[in-house]
Amino acid sequence: MNPDKKILIITGDAGESFEILYATHRLREAGFEPVIAAPAVKAMNLVIHDFEPGWDTYVERKGYIVESQISFDEVDTDEYRAVLFPGGRAPEYLRNDLRVIRITKEFYDRGKYVFAICHGVQILVTAGLVDKRKIACYEHVKFEVECCGGIYVTPDEAVKDGRIVTGKTWQSHPEFYKIVFNCLKETEKAIMPG
Repeated sequence: MNPDKKILIITGDAGESFEILYATHRLREAGFEPVIAAPAVKAMNLVIHDFEPGWDTYVERKGYIVESQISFDEVDTDEYRAVLFPGGRAPEYLRNDLRVIRITKEFYDRGKYVFAICHGVQILVTAGLVDKRKIACYEHVKFEVECCGGIYVTPDEAVKDGRIVTGKTWQSHPEFYKIVFNCLKETEKAIMPG
């Protein structure tokens, strides 16, 4: 498929099922080709984060099994229009993978969009991309964002600051993906001839 239609999704074991599946389905529906990259090509064990009355934080349940298509070693950022970092617990360990940080910085340095939702923002923090930027993320990532110079936004569910688009949780999908698809439409106009 045309590289202008490919969107890279970075995740791994314990990625959030709904955030990953929703992204892949919505992107396909809009004519894009989502490509899931993980530490290795394998069947990943995803999780479901949910909110229940009486709990002070989210609960985690076993989620779906989803195959990654490529490993981080196989990522060539020139082949993609943008990158997306879903949440779950995966970003907690993926932010320590130097390949992920390199990929993140390459997308940003090449003027491509970087999308992150929920805990996916932890990768942007580690890559040094939140300083002086408005960031929407899961409330328990707020401290990390602010310690690294980011501006935590509330009550907005999603926000665009330059080429970075962030959202709070899967409950923010309507607002987050409205911005994401506006950005992709904007880049489509920029690459179309004439």
